[in-house]
Formats: sequence, C-alpha cells, structure tokens
Amino acid sequence: MLSEYRKEISELKQKNAHFAKIFDRHNELDQKAKDADEGRLHLSDTELEQIKKEKLLLKDEALRMILQYKKEQEG
Repeated sequence: MLSEYRKEISELKQKNAHFAKIFDRHNELDQKAKDADEGRLHLSDTELEQIKKEKLLLKDEALRMILQYKKEQEG
C-alpha cells in the first residue's frame, strides 16, 4: 500500500499508534481479499465487497495522515 511513501510509512508506524493500527488492518484485509480471489477463503460477494470498501477507507485515511506528516516534516 502506498509504496511511494515507504519512508513516511515506516516513520509513522513507529510514531503513531493509530496509523500503525490502520496500516496493519489494511494489510490484514488485503490478504483476506487476495485469499478470497484465489479461492483459499470462501466469502460471499457481499462480504468481499465490504472488505474492499473498508480497505479503501483505511487507505484514504492512511494517505491523509501520510500527506499531513510529510507536510509537517517539510514545513
């Protein structure tokens, strides 16, 4: 997720527990979605859709936090 911000992600994961939680939850959901897509996990279409929606919301929140952190570091 957001590999172009690898440095900021690493720093934020160490400094911000909320960010670390969001990042870990996103990765957990990403793995579930991959497992479902590849047939290792059986989910209904509705469950998979919910996972993907939550994943997107977490990614958006993480990106906002990354951009804010980056702005603070530059300023």
